[in-house]
Amino acid sequence: MRRVSLSGLGAFAFGVGGAIALIATVPFLSQISGIANVWHSGSAVAQNIKTQGQIQLRLEAEKQVVAQDQQGKQSQKWEPLKGVVRPGDVLRYTLTGENKSDRLVKNLTLNQPIPKGMVYALKSTNVTNNGKITYSIDGGRSFGENPTVKVTLPDGKVETKPAPAIAYTHIRLQVPSVPAKATVKATYQTQVR
Repeated sequence: MRRVSLSGLGAFAFGVGGAIALIATVPFLSQISGIANVWHSGSAVAQNIKTQGQIQLRLEAEKQVVAQDQQGKQSQKWEPLKGVVRPGDVLRYTLTGENKSDRLVKNLTLNQPIPKGMVYALKSTNVTNNGKITYSIDGGRSFGENPTVKVTLPDGKVETKPAPAIAYTHIRLQVPSVPAKATVKATYQTQVR
């Protein structure tokens, strides 16, 4: 059985008001076996010095389970991540940011890396609060809504094509504002290689 290292799974960075406020890593083991004892959720608190706004972050992971009933109909459900993941397993991450303060937080930016050993599931990201989603294919140095790559064809011509899912390295969520005592939530999926 192949084990997958998810070190860096919960690493995220975010900025409030245009400045980086915190870089944190949610606790995680480097080996997946026995993960039930390790992965529940993680949290971090960011504070914007200018406005004293606080955002508490929580990252949770679930595994997609496909079941088949007696009539052969398949159903899908999400269960808390536990045990060993195998190649082909689909994981859903939920990143929740709660504004614990009594002030509006503006320009919240969350950068979430795609863990090593995982492939981003294209078009699986959703974010609340009118958030904008962009992606990186260069290790987080640049972001765009629809990353592209240049491909050299057999005849020598170079074409620009949509980047393949395996090229995605980071997801960036930009939320214009999070009202006092409000929550912003984002989900995305990956598949184990």
